[in-house]
Amino acid sequence: PLHALQSRGRDTGGGSGKAHTDGPHFPSLANLRQSQSGGIVSTMNISLPEAPKTFVDDQVSTRGYRTSSEYVRELIRKDRDRQHLRGLLLEGPASPKAVTADARYYDRLRSRVRDASGR
Repeated sequence: PLHALQSRGRDTGGGSGKAHTDGPHFPSLANLRQSQSGGIVSTMNISLPEAPKTFVDDQVSTRGYRTSSEYVRELIRKDRDRQHLRGLLLEGPASPKAVTADARYYDRLRSRVRDASGR
């Protein structure tokens, strides 16, 4: 599906730093382009104070990113992964107990690994 809706925010002032969204808008065709993987990519502009902008620029130049967009996309991917992992960790205690991980369990596991490796 084509995800062409984009929320445009505007800073309402007052130092909150939170954007006020005035509802979904269709971005102009100039704001859409084809990604390397073939999907539609929309453009998002952000405003940063000088110190964070300098930090991003430094990360781009020292860590081998081609653009600041590439750096931000990686941050988003890592945050999604972190949130997914957190969800799994929170689900873990609620899941049914499958095996008791005691000394006997680890002895059997070591034995299976030794048998598989031919030692």
